[in-house]
Amino acid sequence: MAQLQAQEFWAKAEKYLMSTGVPYSPIIVTKAHGTILYDQNGHEILDFTSGQMSSLLGHSHPEIVEVVRNNVAQLDHLLSNMITQPVVALAERLARFLPAPLEKSFFLNTGSETTEAALKMAKVFTGKFEIVAFSASFHGLTQGSGSATYSTGRRNAGPPTPGMLAFPAPYAYRSPFRKADGSYDWETEIEFGWSMIDRQSVGSLAAFIMEPILSTGGILVPPKGYLKRMAEECRKRDMLVIMDEAQTGVGRTGKMFAFEDDEIVPDILCLSKTLGCGLPLGSVSTTPEIARGLSQSKFLWLTTHLNDPLTAAVGNKVLEIVERDNIAQRATERGEQLRVGLEDLQKKYWCIGDVRGRGLFQAIEIIANAETKAPGPDLGQLVSDKALELGLSCNVVNLPGMGGVFRLAPPVTVTADEISKGLRILDEAFGAVLESCNSAVA
Repeated sequence: MAQLQAQEFWAKAEKYLMSTGVPYSPIIVTKAHGTILYDQNGHEILDFTSGQMSSLLGHSHPEIVEVVRNNVAQLDHLLSNMITQPVVALAERLARFLPAPLEKSFFLNTGSETTEAALKMAKVFTGKFEIVAFSASFHGLTQGSGSATYSTGRRNAGPPTPGMLAFPAPYAYRSPFRKADGSYDWETEIEFGWSMIDRQSVGSLAAFIMEPILSTGGILVPPKGYLKRMAEECRKRDMLVIMDEAQTGVGRTGKMFAFEDDEIVPDILCLSKTLGCGLPLGSVSTTPEIARGLSQSKFLWLTTHLNDPLTAAVGNKVLEIVERDNIAQRATERGEQLRVGLEDLQKKYWCIGDVRGRGLFQAIEIIANAETKAPGPDLGQLVSDKALELGLSCNVVNLPGMGGVFRLAPPVTVTADEISKGLRILDEAFGAVLESCNSAVA
């Protein structure tokens, strides 16, 4: 019976849903609670991706559920110029977390919306139009944000927004920039990158938009001092720094914001996924000076769900829980446990070329050859499929040149036992896939 129902479900999906280029998961999830997903057969699956890297506090957190229940019955959606108490409360609470002089915010739905707005803000405030982004960036796929995205999604859609320039991503594992001892020479890489930008620019550099840890690009973690140096180079050129913390913000990496690790403050900060804990909420924050300049220049940003009260109430509760329950510290503790386990797997399996990340935002890069470090996306996909079969959902980046990178970002409410269980499943998945590959070769 269950098999027939599943067949009917997929037949309807095939008939009525249009593919957007993202392959469907083979499982049908019917319920999600905490760190556990349940499929149509009642099987439990550990969620090590926090949904779409968003459910920071786990699925169906009881306090979030209560906020949604209460607010949807009282104040759900209004005309966008009607400012409500939940919106002001969220802006006030967020400002307490923001480093000075960041203070003023407005609220949208998705990461693409926040970065799209931030790019326009930078252009309007500076009067310039050129935007720089990392070569492995992902800031969304709308026109402006998609033009600043270099990791994927650039084919067959015509010309991007004019003035978009790419900067070498800080990919320590694969960068060709090396010191005599073989270590990553990021200082020289930065100098090379800026020399290329200066040659390409027509003299209208407005901003550099960056993720403090590049997620879709493969959890690329810049070395200590990197972001600070980048900010200094931007200041030399009178450019704004836009920080996109869609996945790293709100405590996931062990700090409230990942850029704090380098003790810098961006001019514009974008939050999204983790702020809404799985609900559609994003924020754009900036300084009073920039806000005044935008107002004087008649900056306009208007969307249907601008400053919606329902999602604002959720964001306010998320920040309350993050502070009250010391979520950043939990991310550090459970992240250390996850990292140690992943490094143990690396010692055991030759195909794990690199382990990297921060807090509960970790990655393992799969290679096909231990000597050449050739990317191993096909092998990575086999391991991912086997892990899902065994009860673990983990996200594999299989973009060209990314080598099959597992992004491991469970909810920060994950327990030590659940981390251990996830590591055991990964161990079993690697073992089974490699044994099968060896048997096929033999």
